[in-house]
Amino acid sequence: MKEIKVPELAESITEGTIAEWLVKKGDQVEKGDPILELETDKVNVEVNADASGVLAEILKDEGDDVEVGDVIAKVDENGEAGGSGEDESSKEEASSEKEEPAQETAGNDEKQEEKQEEKQESADQRDTKNDVVATPAARKRARELGIDLSEITAKDPLGRIRPEDVDAAAGGSSKESKKAEKKEAPKQEKKSKETSGKTEFDKPVERIKMSRRRQTIAKRLVDAQQTSAMLTTFNEVDMTNVMKLRSERKEAFQKKHDVKLGFMSFFTKAAVGALKEFPLINAEIQENEIIQKKFYDIGMAVSTDEGLVVPVVRDADRLDFAGIEKGIMDMAQKARNKELQLDDLQGGSFTITNGGIFGSMLSTPILNSPQVGILGLHNIEKRAKVMPDDTIQARPMMYIALSYDHRIVDGKDAVQFLRRIKEMIEDPYDLLLEG
Repeated sequence: MKEIKVPELAESITEGTIAEWLVKKGDQVEKGDPILELETDKVNVEVNADASGVLAEILKDEGDDVEVGDVIAKVDENGEAGGSGEDESSKEEASSEKEEPAQETAGNDEKQEEKQEEKQESADQRDTKNDVVATPAARKRARELGIDLSEITAKDPLGRIRPEDVDAAAGGSSKESKKAEKKEAPKQEKKSKETSGKTEFDKPVERIKMSRRRQTIAKRLVDAQQTSAMLTTFNEVDMTNVMKLRSERKEAFQKKHDVKLGFMSFFTKAAVGALKEFPLINAEIQENEIIQKKFYDIGMAVSTDEGLVVPVVRDADRLDFAGIEKGIMDMAQKARNKELQLDDLQGGSFTITNGGIFGSMLSTPILNSPQVGILGLHNIEKRAKVMPDDTIQARPMMYIALSYDHRIVDGKDAVQFLRRIKEMIEDPYDLLLEG
């Protein structure tokens, strides 16, 4: 019998949740065949069979949490599809049991009753020193509630203490639950509190278990706020020239590159240019050292049904506008189709998130640790703007936000970084020439 274990996934991933079994018990599997889908903190991965044979046993069900090295199934290398040796032996045992006479079954029942009575009598005799006679169930109940049997008055005419006598001595179900909670372990106490919280609602509710990815997102966002000195600065950008340029070039651009010209490529190019001028925003902290990165792998926050993921566009400084747009489109499609690999999500140096596509006017994005900077984009709204000649015009404006780790990024650099992005976006022709 060959054991199938959770394989090594990546340095940062040590556990996961079984999302779906792709085969069932009794199926024939070949070595290397995917047998289950494992949901990890970042992506879903397939676990392959280590040997060929029949899946004789499934040890972990869908929804169970597992760690690297855990045995999750067993493969019978000599078995035949449709059932394992264990199944056949169990069937034989079941058939032999059916062939036994009914009298033997009845005799077994009588023997079990006699054994139970003997156990009960021996338990009663163990407390003869204290002249306490109680049923085994009553003794167990008394131990759970921490009650001395000698202090309980039995209602039984023969003086035998029963479970209901123990409950009565405990002063009712409310006192009983309180004493039981005190004797529970910390984990059980926590579960008890959670269970009691579930009865608070007088009106209908639906409880949905958080996926592992959602739990990880929640944990990382809280960790980012607790382990960094996060601050956000804002500016606004006049999108008139970018929108004009995009309108002029979008058809020719799509015809030539087979991809649409969006706003993200402009902001990615501008962010890379600004990061080169303010390198500490493209860094991270490791213990007492600042790791200043000389590469520009830009993470693009993508919303999926299972939560936010941040695939990375590699070497964005070496890509043209078409290359960036294709990279963004490919990553977004892979994210929504659950085809992202671990390498697609690791190693980013800076992140851009666009809440504007959902209508967000303003937000304070949370850092994608261990990065120390994230740029937030928002929706475009026409607003009144005073022009250099003191006239007032309705212009398409966007608020942009930079959240940064104040431990290594000074406010002056953060404000100037955002100001530099504003300048490049408002003069996109210069950005195109430099890019």
